[in-house]
Amino acid sequence: MQTSRNTVSKLLSVACSLFVLLCAGAAPAVDSGEPAPNFTAPVLNHPVLEDGAPLSLESYRGKVIYLDFWASWCAPCAISLPVLDALGDEFGADRFQVVAVNVDRDPRRAEDFLAKRPVGYPSVTDPEGKLPVQFGVETMPTSFLIDQKGVIRHVHRGFREGDEEALRHKIHELMRSR
Repeated sequence: MQTSRNTVSKLLSVACSLFVLLCAGAAPAVDSGEPAPNFTAPVLNHPVLEDGAPLSLESYRGKVIYLDFWASWCAPCAISLPVLDALGDEFGADRFQVVAVNVDRDPRRAEDFLAKRPVGYPSVTDPEGKLPVQFGVETMPTSFLIDQKGVIRHVHRGFREGDEEALRHKIHELMRSR
């Protein structure tokens, strides 16, 4: 059993390294204080829209947005998705929105992942990997906390249990600063 875990761990490490190499140098990372690049991508899952329908980040302007880049092969993503779903419920859709971008090359893997771990927030698919390059994503997951005017206020790389407390505080701050 230990050998199997070591093999999986090594494979995940190689996959993450390849992802970083593919994205490295392709575009400068967007950072705090910069406007979030707008995009439109096909819906992977959405509480209202049909799969494949276009979803624009701009459509959530006026709310605090937590933009999360994730992949089905990313172990920390499996931890973060339900936590983000709970934060979405906690803050309410009238002022806060989680939007996820899946980067799996095969969207069916993401669909299978979400079937086992359903969430109530929208996720779009980007199998060509254009959006991680546009945002300068180097690690899975990477998230951007965006204010009501579309400006990035915090970049969160990786995810561990307990990270939600700091995120909750940052979300509260942005909601108060409206």
